[in-house]
Amino acid sequence: MPSNASRKGCQERCRAQGGVMTSDFDPRDFRSALGKFPTGVCVITTCGPDGKKEGLTANSFASVSLEPPIVSWSIRNGAPSLETFLASGYFCINLLTIDQEALSSHFCRPKVDKFEEVLHVFEMGLGRSPRLIDALATFECECLSHHAVGDHIVFYGTVRRYRHRDVDPLVFHGGAYCRVAAPH
Repeated sequence: MPSNASRKGCQERCRAQGGVMTSDFDPRDFRSALGKFPTGVCVITTCGPDGKKEGLTANSFASVSLEPPIVSWSIRNGAPSLETFLASGYFCINLLTIDQEALSSHFCRPKVDKFEEVLHVFEMGLGRSPRLIDALATFECECLSHHAVGDHIVFYGTVRRYRHRDVDPLVFHGGAYCRVAAPH
């Protein structure tokens, strides 16, 4: 653990270099800073014990471990679909292609049944989680654990089945969708 003098020195160097200390920042500016990191875009899906399908757009997906194959993603506390994700033992991470921006936008909006208009582009995956037929990649996961961290719940899943293809990804950067050519 760093000493108080060491911590104070770090804070002074940060301010001298034009940085913002955590006690000084506002959430909107922090979100803007996080947006400087380009990320892929995915739709994460599940099916609850009652058969209700849920899905949401996220860019919080990350690889955690290769052996065993474990991935993570997070959802905001209070999200309408949170209870279904908590009750289900499975979820599917569907990475989107550059041509699927409309699908990303669709799953960002609140709706009672997000699949009503788009079910035809999905097939049933593990645990009845909808799997996007023409996704960039899909990772069908068994929920390993979830943890409350700050204002989100982080889910960890063991990848039970995956597939991928070589097409251009949908990327999000600076609050907007971007085009990035995938190396082929």
